[in-house]
Amino acid sequence: MLMDETQTNRQRILDMSGGFQSACVLGAAVELDVFDALGHQSLSADVIADRLGADRRALPMLLDAAVALELLDKCDNLYSVPSKLAPLLISESPENILPGIRHRMNVLRAWSQLAWVTMAGIPAPRQASIRGAAADRAAFVAAMHDFSGPVADELVQQLGPPQFDHLLDVGGASGTWTLALLRAVPGAKATIFDLPDAVTQARQRIADSEMAQRITFAPGNFYTDDLPSGADFAWVSAIVHQHSRRHNRELFAKVCAALQPGGRVAIRDVVMEPSRTQPREGALFAINMLVNTPTGGTFTFEELAEDLQEAGFVDPELAVRHEAMNSVVVASKP
Repeated sequence: MLMDETQTNRQRILDMSGGFQSACVLGAAVELDVFDALGHQSLSADVIADRLGADRRALPMLLDAAVALELLDKCDNLYSVPSKLAPLLISESPENILPGIRHRMNVLRAWSQLAWVTMAGIPAPRQASIRGAAADRAAFVAAMHDFSGPVADELVQQLGPPQFDHLLDVGGASGTWTLALLRAVPGAKATIFDLPDAVTQARQRIADSEMAQRITFAPGNFYTDDLPSGADFAWVSAIVHQHSRRHNRELFAKVCAALQPGGRVAIRDVVMEPSRTQPREGALFAINMLVNTPTGGTFTFEELAEDLQEAGFVDPELAVRHEAMNSVVVASKP
């Protein structure tokens, strides 16, 4: 019995160490636009290689590995995207998840340096993908929409939904959470504050929305700029894990100064148990911050509550507890 358990654990650990292989095959295929090159056609490896400008020896190996992983079909030496996966892997589909995969490949490059980062205590040097740094940044902003879009409306409903007249979405990226909050609060308006490139993506995404007239945009940098004033509800989504507690207190103080008296703030992020080993996804996400940021990490409710109070807020509360990024801490400005 003990031998069986040892063998099971041996295989589990070895499987864990090989997990990168599938991720790298999928990621390379996405970064090289293999699925878009195929579209809804069946093509030979040589034709695909010519379309991509890829090596004729190397590309068939990548394609065959993708077939082995059931990401592609192969028949008579012709490759195709399975019909059930095409909506997810071809960019013309509104359901595609390509930005999220590209973002995770950017993250993977940093994770591969974890041992060095652990010794040095500084993030890994940022290595651009084959698509270039600007495309990587665009993939990050779009990925935040991919990850948040399917859960946004449900999470807003779990919050009550909140009542407000004017929302300030701090670091609002592509506007996913602004739209979800405005859907829940008819008649309210919103301001999205983020870096200029993120605001550009938000404008494009929201331009054709029925709520476009309810939203204004304020490009800026919350490290260096004051936040737009006048809102009675601030949404700070997936921001605090990127920074140290000191930086978060500075940000919370800016949010507090921008809000009207009696206004409320909601912090959406991972919230850790005091042991810092649970939730599991949060413990792993802390590593993501270790390899990618100088000071970021994940925090407990007690830490977030203390930092909010130091910044001038009162009555912090864990309004929603979630195993991943969708816990929400709320507090009020006196």
